[in-house]
Amino acid sequence: MVIEPITREGVLKVSRESLGLSPSRAPADDELLAALLRRAASILCPCSPATLIAFVLDGLQYLLEDKNVAEERLADLIDKLMVTGDLLELNQVTTDEAGVRSTWVFAAPPSFVARPDGTFFLMGIVPDHITPLPASLSANVLHDGVLRVLMPEPSQDARHLLCEFGWVELSADSWLKAPRPETAAQHRDAMRRRLDEQPASGAIADLMILDSFRDPRQYSRRRVRPAYQSGRFVARRPQAYGAPIWGYAELAHGMPTRFLDFPLKGTRWRGCDVAWHLQMAIDEGLGTPQVYRRRDEPGGTYFDFFSPLPLWAARRFAVLGHAVAPERCLMTYWLPSQDVVMEEEFLRQRLWLKRSDH
Repeated sequence: MVIEPITREGVLKVSRESLGLSPSRAPADDELLAALLRRAASILCPCSPATLIAFVLDGLQYLLEDKNVAEERLADLIDKLMVTGDLLELNQVTTDEAGVRSTWVFAAPPSFVARPDGTFFLMGIVPDHITPLPASLSANVLHDGVLRVLMPEPSQDARHLLCEFGWVELSADSWLKAPRPETAAQHRDAMRRRLDEQPASGAIADLMILDSFRDPRQYSRRRVRPAYQSGRFVARRPQAYGAPIWGYAELAHGMPTRFLDFPLKGTRWRGCDVAWHLQMAIDEGLGTPQVYRRRDEPGGTYFDFFSPLPLWAARRFAVLGHAVAPERCLMTYWLPSQDVVMEEEFLRQRLWLKRSDH
């Protein structure tokens, strides 16, 4: 028997094939890393995001050139997998398991949403399965970053086949369910009342805020340590275990006096979603609303965003269109022409955004 060496590219190629992915010029792209995270989740969940990242990195330790860059990419992809519905946080599930931590993520059950163009948006994970789809459907799944879109043949009854193999259909309305409609002023007032009900907080070490008086188009530069600011700000405070907690802070000359933790009790929205939505309302109230940029092309339009979108808004754009590489912005989505007018109204009425021409 002759033992032949296998190259790094060869290992990654085989890995892609085993996960049902097509060949790529960049073998370790987002499609592969997202598929590996789903595979890890099918084995390990519920667990912390750090556990998933460590598991995937361990398998790729001799295949990736920069471990730190890969770790950052995996952390970003886990956030995106929660947006698309493959992973769920504790506040999105019901569990009787003892010892479950608030920072853990869960593998979502396999489900699908029918898209207006006749394709199907796939989400969820089956334990110990790479893919629970029959070969006739697996061959027609398009992997685009973290997204999986089934593009069935005209002769296939894809909805029936998916249900037959245990996938649950979700209506677009239920999956895209957004908070109740309200004005930005109503949203700000409701949050202020909640903050006023909180007891005195005292000093909070390593507190970070989103400075509402900095350019909304420069999201990363808005994240600062408070120094002299007074007023109410979206903020993050550290905790002993897990990622810092989002919240709403009242400051007096840079010192916190009250702090309201996100997510709010009794709601389904993630802490970051509540925080980003509140920041949109705050910016609107200051007369400097957050903006989006629109770039029209034949057949569709690119929407550029400069600050994060709440999960329920990002899902909407993912279902109606798809994410693309951002161009001088934080994130970009492409939408077909027939949905542009409706979604611009959604951005104005539900997120209080303003269109920018540059």
